[in-house]
Amino acid sequence: MKEVFDVTGMSCAACQANVTKAVAKLDGVNDVDVSLLANRMNVDYDESIVNEKQICDAVAHIGYGASPKVQKEVGKSSMKSDWEARQARVEAESKAAKQRLIQSIILMIVLMYIAMGEMLHLPMPAILSGEQNAMISTIIQALLATYVIFIQRHFYIDGFKGLIRRAPNMDTLVALGSSASYIYALAMTFIMAYGLGHGQMMMVHQAHHSLYFDSSAMILTLVSIGKYLESKSKAKTGDALGKLMDLTPKNATVIRNGQEVEVASESIVAGDIVVMKPGQRVPVDGTITQGVGYLDQSAITGESIPVEKQVGDDVISATINENGIFQFRANRVGDDTTLAQIVRLVDEAGTSKAPIARIADKVAGIFVPIVMGIALLTFVGWMIYSGDFQHALNNGISVLVISCPCALGLATPMAIMVGTEKAARYGILLKSAVSLENLHNIDTIVLDKTGTITEGKPTLQDLKNFSDYSDEELLQVSASIENGSMHPLGQAIVQAAKDKGLSLDTVTNFVNVTGRGVKGTINGKLYLIGNAAFMKEENIAFDDQVSSSLSTLANEGKTPMILANDDVVLGILAVADTVRTTSLQAIQAFKEKGIHVVMLTGDNKQTAQAVAKRLGVDEVISDVLPQDKEEKVRQLHDQGKFVAMVGDGINDAPALVRADVGIAIGAGTDIAMDSADVILMKNSLLDVNTAIDLSKATIRNVHQNLFWAFFYNAICIPAAMGLTGWTMSPMIGALAMSLSSICVCTNAWRLRFFKEKIVAQQEETPKPKVSADVVVEEAKPQPEEHGDPVTMSINGMMCDHCKARVTQALENIDGVSHVQVNVEENKADFEVNSTVSDDQLKEAITNAGYEPVSIERSTETVVLPVEGMMCEHCVKRVNDALASVAGVDSVHVDLDKAQAEVTMKKETKIDALKAAVENAGYTVKEA
Repeated sequence: MKEVFDVTGMSCAACQANVTKAVAKLDGVNDVDVSLLANRMNVDYDESIVNEKQICDAVAHIGYGASPKVQKEVGKSSMKSDWEARQARVEAESKAAKQRLIQSIILMIVLMYIAMGEMLHLPMPAILSGEQNAMISTIIQALLATYVIFIQRHFYIDGFKGLIRRAPNMDTLVALGSSASYIYALAMTFIMAYGLGHGQMMMVHQAHHSLYFDSSAMILTLVSIGKYLESKSKAKTGDALGKLMDLTPKNATVIRNGQEVEVASESIVAGDIVVMKPGQRVPVDGTITQGVGYLDQSAITGESIPVEKQVGDDVISATINENGIFQFRANRVGDDTTLAQIVRLVDEAGTSKAPIARIADKVAGIFVPIVMGIALLTFVGWMIYSGDFQHALNNGISVLVISCPCALGLATPMAIMVGTEKAARYGILLKSAVSLENLHNIDTIVLDKTGTITEGKPTLQDLKNFSDYSDEELLQVSASIENGSMHPLGQAIVQAAKDKGLSLDTVTNFVNVTGRGVKGTINGKLYLIGNAAFMKEENIAFDDQVSSSLSTLANEGKTPMILANDDVVLGILAVADTVRTTSLQAIQAFKEKGIHVVMLTGDNKQTAQAVAKRLGVDEVISDVLPQDKEEKVRQLHDQGKFVAMVGDGINDAPALVRADVGIAIGAGTDIAMDSADVILMKNSLLDVNTAIDLSKATIRNVHQNLFWAFFYNAICIPAAMGLTGWTMSPMIGALAMSLSSICVCTNAWRLRFFKEKIVAQQEETPKPKVSADVVVEEAKPQPEEHGDPVTMSINGMMCDHCKARVTQALENIDGVSHVQVNVEENKADFEVNSTVSDDQLKEAITNAGYEPVSIERSTETVVLPVEGMMCEHCVKRVNDALASVAGVDSVHVDLDKAQAEVTMKKETKIDALKAAVENAGYTVKEA
């Protein structure tokens, strides 16, 4: 049984190691994974041997708290509430740490002034000056130090609690170092009192200059600075999850009792009818029941071009309805939505443990006891060598406070969490940290052809007829037989018949032979359609003409299928699948990395070789049955290859599991596939390249962090011991300890600036600028691949002949494209570029014999006077804010004119633009 527990009280890597060790040694516990960043523990245990209470008791016994994570009702949105609770806890801890830090710093400034002011010749009150007032100065220092210790008492509580229970942690080191300084200072205070009482002023002088009250307080204050900044980094590390959570709208419109009602998104239940209007985000997953919409799915898939969705199409939560009004039936709600599953995967992967982290965990588990031993040996060694108690104590304390297990503990999880969240922004979902680490080791990548390299939507390309049947009859028979098969190649033939308006015959005795073909009976005749191997198995012979045609079609990269009746070949139908536009780029990128590229396909060798040659694939494995794909991957693995398998996750599941890294491409809403380690939300092999690059960047970052953590301790501990001949102050040691953790966190944060080369080029492409001299005017579309959508009302159209004439008239105009004429609605929809005027359009329709009524362009340009912009940074902030508004096509911000020109869809509200600018920290001046 696998269960998640919330853990409280952990403050460093040693705490994490202690909790792991305590639970792992319980009988019945198979595996335990503790996350310091998430304060969470995943336990795999045998509930017949050990139970929740025993696990919680084991954690409590060593001074921490544990409780089973509360599981909420299925369908309820618990992911966001859990994350908000976690963030609230982190922010509360950060706020409390800040308050403690501010108080400590104020007291420290006063304490340091009193302790060192006279030595630095700073002005001092008479009551604190001179040896005659030394006792007063000392008592004030003691009171200030005691108050700082009280403020930072959690170091003592957690540190000594761990020490008593034989589970020391970083707090133990800090508490011991600070306590040693404080106790030594108290001893010097008593010596001063004795000296004053007996008139021994030399004793008073020596004791007064040997006080360590400032050191005891300074150690706590400097360490708390590091802990505060560390907590801020942890909070920011979870920002990506928060942004994902915020993609779900707070409210949505549903139909209840025949009326449109606005409800909280989390209250939507399966079966509800949700109403979507332009600019709104889809709250849950569902299927359109009425209307049409154009959805921006970039938040989920990364694809920025809106996708048309009609009745029967699925819609995904967190996508934006750019245009159109539609209704859909909610299918997956709460924690079952696509967005919720993405959040869960990102969260689990970010807090899971990579194999590379095991080394650091093992070291962190024994680090604190070793440091305590080194500190003791340092003290004893210097006492024996020099006999100077103060010098020996100084070095011993320095060893305690300079040692930093936190840097070791944070080295891997911080980088893994940032890397995982960055991957999610590219539409790459990693199921675990193991997947992220393994990606950088790939030396062989196996690509399934259909649906991975190609679009997965084959079409009928050729029909060779060797019979007395007409071509239509041949296609009709083939489609009738293939109609019983769900294979993409067969469905391509069925679709071709439907496109020609052919009716399908009734088929009896249908048989599907996997990897070969299908057969069935029509009007008492047996027909077979499939590959050459199928024909041979069925004893169907074919002559040289058929063989030549098969070879020619295969060499063209097409998949030929033979249609036969009894023992005679009737014809060949050739189907081809379009290669994805990104496949060639991706394969070239793989080869540049030195990765061996293998294409796996069920196609015959000639067809496979033709496709492979065009793409530059290193190796082709053809004629593979679906059930044999796993065996081929295993063979590569047995050759010592580190294999990644990329497939569509349907019949590739066994091969995905067998590979070292299984990658499911184009998962869309099917993101919960157990077979894949990595899920790509887009249908692009370039994302595999991005995933590999990000993995390498993350592992490189982890290596840097681990090197720094080990190097820091290897250099600083000997220095603190005094082996370099230089005596280190404990205050310097505490400062160095804080800086080490900050360096690790900051280095991990650099991953946020990772950019995949091809994606970066796309992002940096400047948007077309729009100039306008008036506040609101009809937009002049920029000459680009997709022009400005235009709707033109036309009177006089009666039939398909009219439709053809109007279409031809518009298409003859240079700059007009994508013409769609609707006779029933008396309109034409098309796109135009900036060279086409309304007069040209009207003239063309009039010359064709029809009456142009109106022309409606879908965009307009508005000019917003913006106050508060001071520099190019401001320009970028305003530009990004406006560009993020749904319906905005382009933005040009002019700093000199203090204005922004926005080209947008007409339904876009001016108030939305103003709100975006104001949220960015600027003001829109009323015209």
